Amino acid sequence: MSPRGRRTIYGLFVMLLLAVLAGCSSLKLAYNNGDTLLYWWLDGYVDLNSEQKGWVKDDIDRLFQWHRKSQLQDYIQLLQTAQRQLSSGPTQADLQNDYDDIKRRTEALLLQATPQLAELARSLQPEQIATLERKFAANNAEFRKKNMRGDKEAQQRYRFKKSMEQFELWFGNFTAEQEAQIRQASDARPLNNEIWLDERARRQNSILALVRKVQSEKLGKEATQALIQTLIKEGFRRLDNSERSAFFNAAEEGNIKLVLTVIQLATPTQKAHAQRRMQGWIDDFRSLAAQQR
Repeated sequence: MSPRGRRTIYGLFVMLLLAVLAGCSSLKLAYNNGDTLLYWWLDGYVDLNSEQKGWVKDDIDRLFQWHRKSQLQDYIQLLQTAQRQLSSGPTQADLQNDYDDIKRRTEALLLQATPQLAELARSLQPEQIATLERKFAANNAEFRKKNMRGDKEAQQRYRFKKSMEQFELWFGNFTAEQEAQIRQASDARPLNNEIWLDERARRQNSILALVRKVQSEKLGKEATQALIQTLIKEGFRRLDNSERSAFFNAAEEGNIKLVLTVIQLATPTQKAHAQRRMQGWIDDFRSLAAQQR
């Protein structure tokens, strides 16, 4: 696969893949239709024009071929590590290391994509940037509607409900007693959706400022790459170095403790359910890696 096809939308691909697979009962079905899903997801953000549509579709198709051949084995190793941790009982430090590893992998993938992301940024037209801005605004409105409705109790209840959907996906049903303890751990996490919304808007405004600068100043590829690299690095360092770092650190720690609580509460039957699900994904990834499209 060409470097352009491999990297242009790699970061977008990873985000979509994780979002889709996290709630999908048929991993192979989702993956095999992932190229179409990713195309329509991207089109929904910038309204691709007729010239862009052709090479974006080609890139996505080649990207999935490359990903199937070179990346799925890595996913298998990650899942096997999770299986071992579940069997032995992970510590908070184990889960923190897992989280840090995911952050490092994500940053590396995005930085690898910088040259082709620059190419895409340079191709955007003013009307597409306006479409992107409207999409960001709509996403923020949806965030407010779902996460910021009602008082603190209502927001905690919604957050708990969304967490339980993911936990039940992996472990199956929980007893009322287990749910009560999980709810306690969930509510112990700091809650400030105003901060998260403000951070979302800050990141979105940084992206919009970048693509507008590229478009208005007709920046070359190297200058655009430099801007994108800086934006990616600053995004990953933001939570550690901002004036809100204490809140972000507490939120991260609370999330890790919540996951640890669920694992510690899980019965052998529930852990077996999670092991089977992970093994199913491992088997699916092996099958997908062996397929040729």
